[in-house]
Parts: sequence; structure tokens; C-alpha cells
Amino acid sequence: MLIGKHKLAPILSPKKSIEGGIGGILGAALIGVLYGLAINYWGGNAAADLLQYAIIGAVGGAISQIGDLAASAIKRYHNIKDYGKLIPGHGGILDRFDSVIFTAPIIFYLSLFL
Repeated sequence: MLIGKHKLAPILSPKKSIEGGIGGILGAALIGVLYGLAINYWGGNAAADLLQYAIIGAVGGAISQIGDLAASAIKRYHNIKDYGKLIPGHGGILDRFDSVIFTAPIIFYLSLFL
């Protein structure tokens, strides 16, 4: 089988693959670890737990994809290509923030919980 052939949500967003989704989650976890390392290095006695940062990054990566798919579902349901014309060819301004709308509150509460 070819990499990228397995579609995550073919009706909502035909170009998104399962492999890309997994890569995004793993990449976000790696960025979380690197951020934790930076805090430990430059933050003095911060002693950041790298596992917690990896978990926050991975959850953020997963939830951001859900936010993006939710925005795609809204556009498909209303049969529109873009949310506006402010950023031509990019789906509109809401497409720049759809992931953050879902991710920010979850990351906030996850960081409080951990």
C-alpha cells in the first residue's frame, strides 16, 4: 500500500490522510518535548516534565485535526468553498483559526489537570 493512500475523512476533506494525521500528532508531541527541553535549559530551575509536554502536544495535534474537520463539515453542509474572501485560496479567515478554536480550551484545561 502507498503511504498517504488511507483517507482520514474522504467526504469532508479528501486530501487528508491517516498517515498525515498520525504524523501531525507525533510531530506535535515532539515539538512539546522540545519546548519542555527549552524550558528546562533556559528556565533555570523549571524542571518541566517532558512527558506532560509530549502529551499536551499530542492531544493538541489530535484536537486541531478535529477542529479542521469540523470546519470542513460546516462548509460541506452549506455547500461553500471558502468562509470569506479576505485570504483568497485559503478557505477564508476561519480556516486559519478553526483548529485553535477547538484546541485552545482543551489545552488550557489539560495543562491545569497535568
